Amino acid sequence: MGNSTFVSRIPIEFTIGNDLVLTGELNSVLSPRTIDRLLKKIPINSRIHIWKKELYFEVGIRMGVEKVAETCNAGDIAYWPQGDAVCLFFQTMRPFSKVSPLGQFTSVDFEKVFEQIHSGMMIKIRQTTSSEV
Repeated sequence: MGNSTFVSRIPIEFTIGNDLVLTGELNSVLSPRTIDRLLKKIPINSRIHIWKKELYFEVGIRMGVEKVAETCNAGDIAYWPQGDAVCLFFQTMRPFSKVSPLGQFTSVDFEKVFEQIHSGMMIKIRQTTSSEV
């Protein structure tokens, strides 16, 4: 971690259903106020909604757009103010409306993981420590 007391990369974990786990990290340099608010709220349990190759779920932080991402890549995590939701992108695409970038999640095979996810499934987001990831 170096000598800095400010940690810009925060490890997180998304558990979908009972056993599908995606790990990732939030990068507080991207949207620091939004990430700070999200971290104060987690762990969060929510229901998944799907739009195209994106899943999103309400998080209850009610923030505006901090920094705009015009395009999101596969693996991107973003906050969607219009839906008060965190979005996980499984392909490169333009978001439905403005989103603030938050970080990336990791998955070996995006298509295979996405096929296992359905609207209405439960998702839990929690912060982890580097050693857990």
